[in-house]
Amino acid sequence: MPEAHTLPNPLTLADIDALDFTKGDGLIPAIVQDADTLQVLMLGYMDRAALSETLTDRQVTFFSRSKNGRWRKGETSGDFLNLVNVTTDCDEDALLVLARPVGPTCHTKTTSCFGHETAPGIGFMGHLAAVVKDRAKAPPADSYTARLMQKGVAKIAQKVGEEGLETALAGRCGDLDELHNETADLLYHLSVLLMARETTLEAVLDILRERHAGR
Repeated sequence: MPEAHTLPNPLTLADIDALDFTKGDGLIPAIVQDADTLQVLMLGYMDRAALSETLTDRQVTFFSRSKNGRWRKGETSGDFLNLVNVTTDCDEDALLVLARPVGPTCHTKTTSCFGHETAPGIGFMGHLAAVVKDRAKAPPADSYTARLMQKGVAKIAQKVGEEGLETALAGRCGDLDELHNETADLLYHLSVLLMARETTLEAVLDILRERHAGR
């Protein structure tokens, strides 16, 4: 499983009393993001009990204003949100919840309540990693990814080298359409190589963050 894009100082049960529930008459808004793609999935509300249950059971639970009571996401549909962590904003009156969804988050059976079927922008790389992992489990006859995995790390690394050269040549001599397509092939094969080596793009991004912070 890919590592999450974790934020500093995740909330614990001991921190609940420091939150400001008064502005929302006992409720606090909770924005839910996919932990691997950072796609915004939904907005819900939590009271103290729902937040405590979320932190204890590690499945995201809300206070439903329409039902006027507790609501664990997925308890009827099976589309749970498995908690990674919770952080609070600077005023301690809103929550950011990182979770890994099991199935679609929206009641309309879409990935997000905000209209995106897959993560927008660079977040799609997290989605791609999940797709690559899933396709690697398919029968080799049905999946190029599975056939590539079957050939081993050396062959996958060779493909990355080939795609890197083709991307460089497209950048030097090709048009933008060729460059975009070759770059897409390179990113896909890099995703396969990282999975084959049992690591993630997040580990690479951590190094880039450290380098940036050191400037």
